[in-house]
Amino acid sequence: MGIHNLARLIADHAPAAMKDNEIKNYFGRKIAIDASMCIYQFLIAVRQDGSQLTNDEGETTSHLMGMFYRTIRMVENGIKPVYVFDGKPPDLKSGELTKRKERRSEAEKELEKAKELGDSANVEKFERRLVRVTAQHNDECKDLLKLMGIPSVTAPSEAEAQCAALVKAGKVYAVGTEDMDALTFGGTVLLRHLTASEARKLPVQEFNLPRVLNGLGLSQDEFVDLCILMGCDYCGSIKGIGPKRAIDLIQKYKSIDEILKNIDTKKHPPPEDWLYREARQLFIKPEVAEAAEIDLKWTEPDEEELIKFMCEQKGFSEDRIKNGIKKLMKGRQGSTQGRLDSFFKVVTPTGPAKRKINDTKGSQKKKPKTGGGSFKKPR
Repeated sequence: MGIHNLARLIADHAPAAMKDNEIKNYFGRKIAIDASMCIYQFLIAVRQDGSQLTNDEGETTSHLMGMFYRTIRMVENGIKPVYVFDGKPPDLKSGELTKRKERRSEAEKELEKAKELGDSANVEKFERRLVRVTAQHNDECKDLLKLMGIPSVTAPSEAEAQCAALVKAGKVYAVGTEDMDALTFGGTVLLRHLTASEARKLPVQEFNLPRVLNGLGLSQDEFVDLCILMGCDYCGSIKGIGPKRAIDLIQKYKSIDEILKNIDTKKHPPPEDWLYREARQLFIKPEVAEAAEIDLKWTEPDEEELIKFMCEQKGFSEDRIKNGIKKLMKGRQGSTQGRLDSFFKVVTPTGPAKRKINDTKGSQKKKPKTGGGSFKKPR
C-alpha cells in the first residue's frame, strides 16, 4: 500500500523533486527492484481468455513469463537489476494484514455473487482482488533469476526497506517500486513504472528524496512523521486530517508529539493506543541486512539449464525462450561496454567562448611536413 497520496502531495508541494524519464536514460545504472510488487503485477495483468497463464499441468506461469521478459527488457536498456524479496512482515503490520484478509473474504463473497449473476466484468474485478503472491511464486522467480545471471536478495523483513538500504550504501542507484514508502525508509531515488513503462506506455517517474525534503521544508525525521500522519501500513492516522492539513501541521509543529499537544483531539481523535512512535522507529531503523555484506554479482546466463527450467518444466515455447536468451546475452554485452553519450552531453559553445575557440583556430600555423621530401625551415 505504501503512503496514502504521497505522490500527489509531492507533485503539489515539491514538483522539482519529480521528473519523467525514458527507461533508456538509466543505461548503466544498478537498480534494486521490489520483487513482490513485480510478481503481483504479472499475476493480475498477464491473462489468457480471462484466466491466469498456466502450463499443461495447470500450474500458474504468468509470474515467470513476466519476470523473464521484463528483466530482458531492462537488460536490453543497459540496466543492471537486482531483485529484492520480502522476508517476514514486521509485527506492526499485523493490523494492515488483518484488514487485507478481511477485504479478501469480502471479495470472495462478491465473486460468488458475480458468478451467479453471470457478471463477467465483476468476476474479473474480484478475481484480481484475490490474487496474492505465494512462497512458491517467489521461489520459482528466484530460481529463474539465478539461471538468468541476475542477483536477488531476500530481505529479513520489508523489501522496500532493504532496497532503500542498498541505495543509501551506494550499492545501487535507485529503488524500483510502486510503493512510495521507499522514500520514507530513506531511499534517495525512487523509480515508479520502471518495470511496466514500455508495456503500459508510461514514462518512468523519478522521485529525488533530498529535493522532496527541500521542497517541503522538512528533515527526514519530520518527513517520516508526515508519512505516518498521511497513512502507512504500520498504524492508523488521525481522523479528519488529510494530506494538506498534515503537511501544514508538520511544517508548523515539526512532530506528531507536538501536533497532539496543539490540536483538538475531540474533533480530530487519534487512534486508540496509537503506535506512531513504533512506526516512526520502524521507518528510521528498519530490520535490514547489512548492505556492505551483500555481494551483488551479475553473471552469464546458464542457457542449457534455463531452457530446461522454462521449457521442459514450465511448458514455455523453446523457440521463444531461446530468442529471449539471445536478447539477454546481447543486452549484457552492451551494458558491459557502456555508452558515454548516456552520461555526457555535448554542448556547442556560444558567445565569447565560441569566439575564443575561433581565434585560437585562426592563430594556428600549418605544421611543416616532415616525411618524404627535404625539410625547409619556415621563415
